[in-house]
Amino acid sequence: MELNTRGRYAVMALADIAKFADGNSVPLSAISERQQISLAYLEQIFLLLRRAGLVKSERGRTGGYRLARDPADINVAEIMKAAEEPTRMTRCLEGGEGCLGEERCLTHNLWAALGEHIALFLKDVSLQDVADGDPAKKLPVRLGTAAGVTATQ
Repeated sequence: MELNTRGRYAVMALADIAKFADGNSVPLSAISERQQISLAYLEQIFLLLRRAGLVKSERGRTGGYRLARDPADINVAEIMKAAEEPTRMTRCLEGGEGCLGEERCLTHNLWAALGEHIALFLKDVSLQDVADGDPAKKLPVRLGTAAGVTATQ
């Protein structure tokens, strides 16, 4: 699965607010500079995030955006959904159409199960986890302990 930039940037921008807001609104220009994301692209993303009720905008000299809820109460899956970022792992469409015309490919169920696992993980990871730098604590098995695999292998 490869996520497009809209979903990744939405998570990055909201994590930036969670980390740097300190109770204040954060201007998009500050997020743009810190995260190296185009200001015009951030404006498009924040329109979606505001419509989804994840951020509130404030006008004026100290205006910008703030989170609509505590970062511990916002999960990454919500952000991805607001950014209209699918997490589908197969080529199959929702209406039951198969990967190979009318049929499903041999690995369809594998990729569908992986997609469900990713969706559950993203629901379990809060924006606060991301801002704190440790979303891996939400994994059922931490990297380095599963089947003898380490992060350096």
